[in-house]
Amino acid sequence: MTKILGIIPARYNSTRLPGKALIDLGGKSMLQRVYEQVRKAQQVDRVVVATDDARIYEHVLAFGGEAAMTDPKHQNGTDRCAEVAQQIGAGFEVCINIQGDEPFIDPSQIDAVAALFAQPDTQIGTLVKKIDVNDQIFDEKEAKVIFNAQHEAILFSRSPLPYLHQVPKTTWAQTFDFYKHLGIYGFRTEILANIAQLPPDPLEQAESLEQLRWLAHYRIKIAFSHIDTVSVDTPEDLEKVRQHLATNPQ
Repeated sequence: MTKILGIIPARYNSTRLPGKALIDLGGKSMLQRVYEQVRKAQQVDRVVVATDDARIYEHVLAFGGEAAMTDPKHQNGTDRCAEVAQQIGAGFEVCINIQGDEPFIDPSQIDAVAALFAQPDTQIGTLVKKIDVNDQIFDEKEAKVIFNAQHEAILFSRSPLPYLHQVPKTTWAQTFDFYKHLGIYGFRTEILANIAQLPPDPLEQAESLEQLRWLAHYRIKIAFSHIDTVSVDTPEDLEKVRQHLATNPQ
C-alpha cells in the first residue's frame, strides 16, 4: 500500500494578511483547523507543518501537531515541502501539499488526490472543480485548466480556457464545461525533489502559476471535486469565514 505524507506549508509573513496562519477562527487557529481536516483523510499516513517561523512551529506543537523548520529562503510552499520530504520523507512514496489557508478543506478532496497514485504512472496529481458561475470564468484569481481524455492537464491559465469563439460571454458557463484548479498537489516523492531544482519557466512567470513549470517536464493527472475550497487571502475573506463559523460552528 502506498504510504502518503501530508505536508502543510505555513509562513507568517503574508503580504495581504500578516500572521494569517495563527488567526483565531472560532477558538482555533486557521492552521489548526487545516491540520485537523488533513488528519481526517483516510489515505494520509502522517501530517507535518512545514514552516520557517518559530511562532508557527511552537503553536503546532502546542496543539499536538507535528512541525518541521525549513529554510527561510524558500520562494514558495512547494520548495518548503521538498525540504520536509528530504528531511523526513524516507518510506513515503507520495507527498501531498495542502494549502495552510483553507480551513474547511474536505478530507475527501485530499483522498481524491491520493487515489490518483494508485495508478503507477501518476507523477503529479491535483484537483479541479467545474465552474458553475459565469463570472468565475473571467476571474484572474482563479486558475482554469483544460485536460485530455486521460484526465491529464494540457494547460493552466488565469485567462478563460478554452476561449469560446462567437459565443456571448454571458452564456459561456451554460455553453461549455469550464474547470477551475483547486490548489492541492500530490507528488511522487522523487519527482517533488526534482521539481524543486527546475529553473523558472517563461510561461510560469507570465501567468504566475508554478504548476506550468512542472507541466513542461511532467504529466499532471487530475481528480474531480464537487466541493469548492475557501481560501483566506484578504481581510474580506477572513470576515466571510468568521461569519460562516458564527452560523455554522465547527
